Amino acid sequence: MPVRPSTEVHRSHRVGWLRAGVLGAQDGVSSTASLLIGIAAASNDRNALIIAGVAAVVAGAMSMAAGEYTSVSSQRDTELADIARETVELEETPDVELEELTQIYEHRGLDRPLARQVAIQLTKTDALGTHVRDELGLDHQDVARPLQAAGVSSVGFLLGAVPSVLIVMLVPAGGRIGVLAASALVLLAVIGATGARLGAAPVVRGAIRVTLIGGIALVLAALIGNVLGTVV
Repeated sequence: MPVRPSTEVHRSHRVGWLRAGVLGAQDGVSSTASLLIGIAAASNDRNALIIAGVAAVVAGAMSMAAGEYTSVSSQRDTELADIARETVELEETPDVELEELTQIYEHRGLDRPLARQVAIQLTKTDALGTHVRDELGLDHQDVARPLQAAGVSSVGFLLGAVPSVLIVMLVPAGGRIGVLAASALVLLAVIGATGARLGAAPVVRGAIRVTLIGGIALVLAALIGNVLGTVV
């Protein structure tokens, strides 16, 4: 009887851009809303809030993009260096590399004769790919992507930050802090739940985790703004 192809859906390939997007959106919501709540607690100057909000959106989006690009570029450089080193070792010391692969499969539970046979067969099929995957734990077809991470993180920040600026523009001073806080908490819950769902993780846990962390930031910002508004 023929074996049907696997229909299992795995989402680990989404980890890179998913992490960047969720981190960007979460930071966009929590940092911008916290900043505006802190300023609103100290002053009712609408123009100052708008200027601060727009500056926070632009600076935050650029900062997230630059940070992700630098971080992921460093990761990519390390991965490519490891792959290049493995390529040289396969050319110069193939016997040593074959023995390394054999020992890897032994440690995973195969007896030595079978581990050796598997190592030889996989080396014949794709030596570099096998060593990169099983020795380095990488996929040489899916190394880190700095531009993708930078773009996703920046867009995520913008999507998370812009609603807070719009609230400052549209909501009167009396209800501004309350609306900012409520909208930020809702957005954080949505971001947490969406990120968890895309990664096939528990949705409620993801939503609670992101909302709780962001909520703490909002409370601290409000307290600091209130204190400074009273003292200064």
